[in-house]
Amino acid sequence: MKQLLNKTIFLLAFICIIGFSNTANAQGDLDGFLGAMQEDVNAGKEDVNTLLEGYMSPFMNGFGSGFANGWMNTAKPHKTLGFDLGIVAGLAFVPDKDLAFSIANLNILERSDGLETIPTLFGADEDYDLQVIGNPSSTMPGVPGTNMKDEIGFNAAPYAIPQLGIGIVKGTDIKLRLLPEIELGENDGRLKVFGIGVMHDIKQHIPGIKNLPFDLSGFIGYTKIDLTAEYSDPGNVDAKGQFTTKAITVQAMISKKFSVITLYGGVGFNSVSSSIKVLGDYEIDVIASLPAVQVVDPVDLSFKTGGPRMTAGFRLKLAILTIHADYTLQKYSTLTMGVGFAVR
Repeated sequence: MKQLLNKTIFLLAFICIIGFSNTANAQGDLDGFLGAMQEDVNAGKEDVNTLLEGYMSPFMNGFGSGFANGWMNTAKPHKTLGFDLGIVAGLAFVPDKDLAFSIANLNILERSDGLETIPTLFGADEDYDLQVIGNPSSTMPGVPGTNMKDEIGFNAAPYAIPQLGIGIVKGTDIKLRLLPEIELGENDGRLKVFGIGVMHDIKQHIPGIKNLPFDLSGFIGYTKIDLTAEYSDPGNVDAKGQFTTKAITVQAMISKKFSVITLYGGVGFNSVSSSIKVLGDYEIDVIASLPAVQVVDPVDLSFKTGGPRMTAGFRLKLAILTIHADYTLQKYSTLTMGVGFAVR
């Protein structure tokens, strides 16, 4: 099962386009988490999910928050059959409070040194041990953080996605994020992305301002990413990892064009939910002094974030080439950049 978790996390990095290899490397020793199931299958299974959920939460919430971004870089819709095609990418920054999480509510595990917090994926690269509560002879190594800020200067989850916008009628754009199911390497996994959004010129409906020299639009968008990772091993039956993230964005955007530069800003909110599941029958054999145990569907993690958001940015348009960048202030604040082509 550890190998399947490693593969699932690695493929999440693959989605991000830029290599997030530290994420995969941090999963190199999950024994300190998985051993809990060998000690007590039911209580241990709950503890493993609590540990993994806390450990992965900053990455998953940041990753999902990133995909709620990048839909708009102007409030002016295309003319009918006008279009834009490009790619957006960026970073969702992880707040310092998410560098560690509490383990005070675990059923059977505790830190052997008595502390009640352990690092998340972005936290300290520290060595620590877990043990069955009150039993020092059951010590197992914990999973360290990546200490990413010291490595690259900041804590952030990356994201990237292609996008198409098409003008239809009456100041309305349809925006699409489509990636048909593709294979991520031979027998590694499958990835599918679907997103749809609608932007509409609301200024035209407000008496007294529709002739003023700025653009004002409303937007709603939905993005869903599905990833399936598979692992074949004689001791693990029907082993499969499933990752899903869904992001909903609602936003009002205002923009003003000055020659080749457009300044834009927006307010709104987003809602992001993600899940990681490890399905199948597994044999857990971590603690040498205990017999191996069989566990069915051992991991079921869920993550949620969202709330109000404010965006400010600019777009540079040279002929049909566009380059834009913006910053969104929200729970997981994001820096987004994009490049593409726009016609009409």
